Amino acid sequence: MEIRFQTKEESNRQQQEDFLKLSGAERVRSFLRLSERISRFPVKNKVDKNKDNFLIIIKPR
Repeated sequence: MEIRFQTKEESNRQQQEDFLKLSGAERVRSFLRLSERISRFPVKNKVDKNKDNFLIIIKPR
């Protein structure tokens, strides 16, 4: 693990460069993983997770 001290702008630029180095399929998978992790954040309003959801299930190879 590496610790770097950089500005927010530098950090954002590095993240964008790293993301753009991925192939199209890897970008989609990365986006879906991020979306799934965000959905696990605690919220005050509880919503029925199974109501009117469209599920995409990606099985690892």
